[in-house]
Amino acid sequence: MDQEKALIEGCKKSNSEAQKELYHHFVPKMMVVALRYSKSQQEAEDILQEAFIKVFNHIKGFKGDSSLYYWIKRIVVNTALNHQRSKLYLFPMVDVQTLNEPDESFKLSDHSWEDLLQMIQQLPSGCQIIFNMYAIEGYSHKEIANKLNISEGTSKSQYARAKSLLKEKILREDRKAYERAR
Repeated sequence: MDQEKALIEGCKKSNSEAQKELYHHFVPKMMVVALRYSKSQQEAEDILQEAFIKVFNHIKGFKGDSSLYYWIKRIVVNTALNHQRSKLYLFPMVDVQTLNEPDESFKLSDHSWEDLLQMIQQLPSGCQIIFNMYAIEGYSHKEIANKLNISEGTSKSQYARAKSLLKEKILREDRKAYERAR
């Protein structure tokens, strides 16, 4: 923890070695976050670059109320949301009243992280963002609605649609694997 405090102090003084160390320490973990909100590696790298610029520009305001990891993660998520926000209007989110909910017993654990990430990246933008915010980041539908300026119902329906689409993709992949194994 003392090493982290020294790193933070170095970054607050714009020490390039401290900034480099902080970047290299957190970039692998934050790349995972950025990839979940993007459609490609390049887009995730753009989000990450913009996020770390914000980290270094605002680190003087870091008070240590939360861990440095969660503070940086929040910046990455918010940067990704800002990056995607304009795209949401190109693909309007519809508040669907009745959707077939995926079976709650359905499990994703039989698939590799890379496969699941690719499936999440293939979701329509609105579904992808809301799935990430709700299922992975732990935001409530009310918080998502406030952050994205949509209704709670839209958040819920987009989440249900994301789960349904992911279930279809996983079942399709399972059928392909079964056919190959025969």
